[in-house]
Amino acid sequence: MGQEARRGRLGAEDWARAALDVIGEQGVAAVAVEPIAVRLGATKGSFYWHFPNRDALVTAALARWEQEHTQAVIDGLDEAATPTERVRSILASTVSADPLRARVEVNLLAAADHPLVAPTMDRVVRRRLATLRALFAGAGFAADEADRRAVLAYTTYVGHLQLMVRMPGLMPQSRAARSAYLETALGVITEGT
Repeated sequence: MGQEARRGRLGAEDWARAALDVIGEQGVAAVAVEPIAVRLGATKGSFYWHFPNRDALVTAALARWEQEHTQAVIDGLDEAATPTERVRSILASTVSADPLRARVEVNLLAAADHPLVAPTMDRVVRRRLATLRALFAGAGFAADEADRRAVLAYTTYVGHLQLMVRMPGLMPQSRAARSAYLETALGVITEGT
């Protein structure tokens, strides 16, 4: 009896999650049906039950990533918190990000010109920037300054993830050092609020 049969029938979400894990580990180009089937203890038939082709699997993985790492984060922002506290919450989640989550993001950014990835990345980055822009405007910054602060906050986020994944030894290692780094980054980004 195969692993799939023992665990119960796999769903499309199981395949999408596995594809997202592969993106984090090896990049978009590594998403392939057979290795993921082996990883899941499933057959290619199980894959084709849920998806017509590899592109559909990559698209489903991207949709899952967008939901979990953008929509859920935005929806989870504390409505009672001040705009500056919400920016803090967003950046704090980056400083303590799960390494696989960080690798997924970095690998998707590296593939931002891929025809399947490009529309999702464009939509996600625009949505994240719009959210940050609204938070800075809510903190009292004029529209132009809110735009600049949003880009600064986002590039801080992206830069942090890049170093965390590609050169982790350069990043603050202890909890105290990460906390001090976060305070410095927030101080620069939110100065004048």
